[in-house]
Amino acid sequence: MKILIIQQKRIGDVLLSSILCNSLKQAHPDATIDFMCYPNCKDVLLGNPNIDSIIVLPNEIRKSYSSLFRFFFEIRAKKYDVLIDVYGKLETNLITLFSGANTKISYYKWYSSLFYNHNLHRIPKETKTKFGQAIDNRLLLLQPLNLDENSINPYPKLYVDPKENEEAVVLFQKHNVDRSKKIVMISLLGSEKIKTYPLEYMAETVEFISQSSDAEILFNYFPSQIEDAQKIYNLCSAETQKKIHFDLLAGNLSSFIAIMDLCDVIIGNDGGAINMAKALNKPSFTIFSPHVDKNDWATFEDGKQNISVHLNDFKPELFKELGDKEVKPNTLQLYTEFTPDLFKDQILYFLNQHL
Repeated sequence: MKILIIQQKRIGDVLLSSILCNSLKQAHPDATIDFMCYPNCKDVLLGNPNIDSIIVLPNEIRKSYSSLFRFFFEIRAKKYDVLIDVYGKLETNLITLFSGANTKISYYKWYSSLFYNHNLHRIPKETKTKFGQAIDNRLLLLQPLNLDENSINPYPKLYVDPKENEEAVVLFQKHNVDRSKKIVMISLLGSEKIKTYPLEYMAETVEFISQSSDAEILFNYFPSQIEDAQKIYNLCSAETQKKIHFDLLAGNLSSFIAIMDLCDVIIGNDGGAINMAKALNKPSFTIFSPHVDKNDWATFEDGKQNISVHLNDFKPELFKELGDKEVKPNTLQLYTEFTPDLFKDQILYFLNQHL
């Protein structure tokens, strides 16, 4: 049996969708399982023994009609029996159409249902799920294949390359990180402004973490975000700044995974870093943007290993006043209401549990 999983989009999406490969390989050890993603996400799949091949779809192919059609026929030549399209956009609808697979699975959308012979309705938003909707909705895509329940594995996992691990250890030595102490990774900035906890509030949170523990502190941010990262650093006290290894950054995604594996916990903005930390079995404390549905992305919440906070937990009346469609345009205003004092007790509990 040959199976293709398609998940375009961001790192967190790709990592979570890798659970499909883990469950399928458990049920069908002899199956060939390939995974299609964008080039910037492939590193979260490296080393996964349940994936036989990673197929990347670069921008230069996506932007050229002739190259894209050649790509479609390359996929068709692989003769997949099963195709699972987690993304379900026009690009992947067309890949599915040309694939020639007998079994084609995706989520129900009225405009694309003709491309698939299994169109599954997502779990209703208000439904409380076992592992979080982002996980449970993906497991839903396995239903048409009638896998044995014992083969279902809902936990994403990352595999650290030994060479990357050695380089991370050297990097820690270079930046004088005291590994005899606990190490906190701060998911400092979101992928966009409306997913980024206000800088002043994040600085206050970092300060509280510093005052409440003797931990070493690392910042996770992209070089393009250095200006905002510097603002947060400058707002911290001189004593806290001594604990922050500001310039210790990963050169690429694999390097970040190895660095995160040497840390003890992660605290901060929801995003790929949080999902990667969970896949390394690191305790996480996530601060969600007001416009993100916590029920979707608060995966594996147990009040101890993984804890998350959302403004709606503390001030639900603000959301009732706005209505669903008005939340996102008002995200920045809502963020001003999400002061760190609302959840400092929960951070302190988290730190006491793990540090």
